Amino acid sequence: MRKLVFVWLLLAAAVAVAGNPKREFRGAWIQSVNGQFQGMGRDRMQQVLTSQLDDLQRDGINAIFFQVRCEGDALYPSELEPWSRYLTGRQGMAPEPYWDPLQWMIDQCHARQMELHAWINPYRAKTKGTTEMASTHEYFRHPDRFFDYDGLMLFDPGCPENRDYICQVACDIVRRYDVDGIHMDDYFYPYPVAGLPIPDEDSYVKYGNGMDRGDWRRRNVNLFVRQMCMEIRKVKPWVKFGVSPFGIYRNQRTDPNGSATTGLQNYDDLYADVLEWVRQGWVDYNLPQIYWEVGNRAADYETLIRWWSAHAEGRPLYVGQDVERTVKFADPTNPGQHQMALKYNLQRTLPGIYGSCQWYAAAVCRNPQGYQDMLRQVYHSTPALQPVMPWIDSKRPRKPRRTTVLWTEDGPVLFWKAPRGRKEMQKARQYVVYRFRRGERVDLEDASHILAITSQTFLPLAYEGGNTHYVYVVTALDRLQNESKAAKKNVQL
Repeated sequence: MRKLVFVWLLLAAAVAVAGNPKREFRGAWIQSVNGQFQGMGRDRMQQVLTSQLDDLQRDGINAIFFQVRCEGDALYPSELEPWSRYLTGRQGMAPEPYWDPLQWMIDQCHARQMELHAWINPYRAKTKGTTEMASTHEYFRHPDRFFDYDGLMLFDPGCPENRDYICQVACDIVRRYDVDGIHMDDYFYPYPVAGLPIPDEDSYVKYGNGMDRGDWRRRNVNLFVRQMCMEIRKVKPWVKFGVSPFGIYRNQRTDPNGSATTGLQNYDDLYADVLEWVRQGWVDYNLPQIYWEVGNRAADYETLIRWWSAHAEGRPLYVGQDVERTVKFADPTNPGQHQMALKYNLQRTLPGIYGSCQWYAAAVCRNPQGYQDMLRQVYHSTPALQPVMPWIDSKRPRKPRRTTVLWTEDGPVLFWKAPRGRKEMQKARQYVVYRFRRGERVDLEDASHILAITSQTFLPLAYEGGNTHYVYVVTALDRLQNESKAAKKNVQL
């Protein structure tokens, strides 16, 4: 098996685009809804998450989506919603010993130079496995704003009060926590069950105004996404907001502009008009879950990634990758190899695509068929900054000051001073340290020269005998990863 993985690594390196990009979103989902943490206890859960985050850091992951709201509940202390049963085993019961998983994850991710996005499910109020709901759940205050569907309970998207409430929950997170983003997944109106209509007649009669039912449902979700974007901006304009919708927007048989697929559709079945959100600028990124394999008859991966690339609409497009499915299927052009190299080659070469997100973190950490090895040794072998988002902020921070090298008892250390910045979005949050040999062209777009991305204002250096000359370059990054001008220092090590 090791020999086979080694061969795959060589093949992957052969098809990889020369040089990894300097800016790329490299995310991973850490889900709570499947019960992987349920009843685990603080110490064991922290141990599991620490192990995963350490692994993911070595894998080059630079952003984590941590699920903190699964069914109108919370994996953090909230005055609005009860503690999640996916944390303690019983909804409404606080963890013992008491702790705040969201704050802990923010601290852990930021210490590893990763972004932490709070992942919420907007409309789901009860999963099929939930048999008991806490008396503090929003349902018991306003049962008329919910409906049941195929064993689930959902906030009715047709009720304007639900839009206000869910936005209030998200903005409470943004206001109280130093999150880098709010993330929503693919659950809007429920996934349809044949012969089972959505029971939203009451809200339609009250608010539909004679609109076509499908158009009205899409309008409800559009209004919600727009409101979420605007309210987050009011609280902390640097906090990103994005979605990871189902992987098919529309099929060609429904819409000539759709993809050549035959699966379920966002627009028609989930009433999620994803392209409208992107065109209107209501989301900062679009992350479709393209979980199928290349060659799938109903939903071919290559067909879909090319379709989404052609419809990026000026916002960063990230690709949701299913780790287990990727290694399960062979590359049609090379049956001895799984599909990771094929998928990454498409992702890296098609326009408008600025990264990917791994479904799911624990699967990556199991290293199925060398998937994790290929991240470390090929696709994420150099660090990456986040894609810029100039519609939020495009002003660069000032460059670091007083760059110097001091010799300590532990060896040489590169020091610098933080630049001054009055406004929050112009303050330095991180620094990028590059290294070049003396006489080598200083090219800050070449990620292979990135020595470290750090939030500290110093970096220990390795002494090499005193005969090697380097040029060290330090730049500052603000909250939106705008990069400052360079501060340079010649060093003899």
